[in-house]
Amino acid sequence: MRSACRPHPWLALIGLLTTLCAASAEPQRVLLLHSFGPYSAPWNAVAGRFREELFKQAHDSIDLYETALEGARSSERPANQVPFLEYLGALFAGREPDLIVAMGGPAAQFVQSQRPRLFPSTPLLIAAAELRTINASELTINDAVVATTIDLPRLIENILQVLPDTTNIACVIGDSPLERFWVEQLRRASEPFAERVKFEWFNKLPFEEMVDRAASRPPHSAILYASVRVDARGVPHEEDRVFSRLRSAANAPIFSYIDINFGQGAVGGPHLSAVEIGTQIASVAGRILGGEKPGNIKMAPLGLQAPAYDWRELRRWNISESRLPPGSKVRFREQSLWERYRFELVAILVGMLAQTTIIARLMIERRARRKAEIEARQRSSEVLHLNRTAEIGALSTSFAHELNQPLTAIMMSIDTAEALLKTSPPKVTRSIELLGDIRDANRHATEVIRHLGKLLKREREADLQDFDLNTVIADALHVLLPEAKKRQVTVTEKKSTQPLLVQANPVHIEQVILNLVTNSLDALGDVAPDARWINIRSEVLPKRSRIQVSVIDSGPGIPENKLRAVFDTFFTTKEQGTGLGLSVARTIVETYGGKIWAENGPLCGAAIRFTLPLIESGSDAHAHRT
Repeated sequence: MRSACRPHPWLALIGLLTTLCAASAEPQRVLLLHSFGPYSAPWNAVAGRFREELFKQAHDSIDLYETALEGARSSERPANQVPFLEYLGALFAGREPDLIVAMGGPAAQFVQSQRPRLFPSTPLLIAAAELRTINASELTINDAVVATTIDLPRLIENILQVLPDTTNIACVIGDSPLERFWVEQLRRASEPFAERVKFEWFNKLPFEEMVDRAASRPPHSAILYASVRVDARGVPHEEDRVFSRLRSAANAPIFSYIDINFGQGAVGGPHLSAVEIGTQIASVAGRILGGEKPGNIKMAPLGLQAPAYDWRELRRWNISESRLPPGSKVRFREQSLWERYRFELVAILVGMLAQTTIIARLMIERRARRKAEIEARQRSSEVLHLNRTAEIGALSTSFAHELNQPLTAIMMSIDTAEALLKTSPPKVTRSIELLGDIRDANRHATEVIRHLGKLLKREREADLQDFDLNTVIADALHVLLPEAKKRQVTVTEKKSTQPLLVQANPVHIEQVILNLVTNSLDALGDVAPDARWINIRSEVLPKRSRIQVSVIDSGPGIPENKLRAVFDTFFTTKEQGTGLGLSVARTIVETYGGKIWAENGPLCGAAIRFTLPLIESGSDAHAHRT
């Protein structure tokens, strides 16, 4: 007879797979047992790295439980551990942990001693315990170890190498059971150095007295900091605060055995790396959780790494880098201004260099331009002088005639006076009259020579004067009238009734008048003698800010297409002309802020006009302002 309740084989297989999948989906449980507490250094730094790496490497989800063996702080171990074991049993009543990580020597010793009652089948990982604190004889195939080893004599040797004058080393360490163990280890390690250095031990002092002692160290002292978890009065302390207080008060450099104090005030040297220890622990934990047998995992103890030093502490205690062991690393070095702002400084330097180059080039160009301007002015002055000399040369016959007349009159007057004085009786009255004629003739000759000398003189560039333009026109006409008479040209002047004050070099302006009138004289060569005339006019323009001078002649005029070209350099319509007269006139007028142009008269002849800025006289200026 078939049973009605017998399940189908396929249904049983599906149920089994469902149970297995549900079991495999549960997170792996890890119990992290701290020796003194989750915030006790140096294991807190190691545990932090362990957590980070464990979750990073895990393939499955992990449920991490953390608890602390607070009894390790006490000076004496509590006799009864049952309550703590019962707490752990209740914590994992539903399911035992998949891995126990005992962080530090006290936690490792606790788990090893209580193993029969504390999850005996659960794998154990002893982590960050110094090799000397582990009972190797009690290790089983279910235990793995990531241990450390501290070369204590090397720590002392490091102090004496970087500070060879050291005569006193204070060992700062607490009074918990674990710290008492290390006091004995340190005493043994210090024995070979006893003849060279005096060692002082702070383990039997309250913490405040430790701080006072650190602040009053004798010269040539150093401080070797181990840990202060519990002081001599049984008061527990957090490591971070302890080291910070000591560093603030100490008058001697502080050395330590682990890098958690590196960058917080420790000088440096060989050290354990909290990061490396935590990383190794997480790696081994991952292998165990992955199914590897703990006893088959063999890890060499992690020892002191290559020395590293804090550059700031080296400077503070005047420790030369030449004393550091070979291969040492110097960290926290403050970057120089160049290192911090290299790109910005390079950009600034490039900009300054470019700016300096531009400025230098501009200065060179300015100097070259000034030199060229000076040379141009010198050459212009030479051209003006040569032009004036050429004009005087052309008028030399007239000057000779003008000088010959007074000189002849002087000679005739002298002969007549001499004859009159020889008569009997001498005719003194007439002789005196002849002497007056001689004086007048001499004055006339002197005036001709003065004008000639003034025109031939080389003027200085800075000879700017305020003068009446009417006076300069009169001087120019005085020079030109003999030549005009010789050429049978009538020269008339219509001048302004008020002074025409201008600021310029008077010789230059006289040369302009000379060149313009000479140009008109040359233009009248083919005109009938009775129709040859030149009129010179000077006037103030209606706006009263400029004066205008016009030289008008009765010549044939200027072709309309040549009215502008007549002022070009070397332009001439005369066979013997140089083409410089009107060009020089234009240069002079424009130099003093004026304008010059040519135009033809309504019936015949040509007019060349130029303007110059007017300088108002005191009375005129006053009237204008009123």
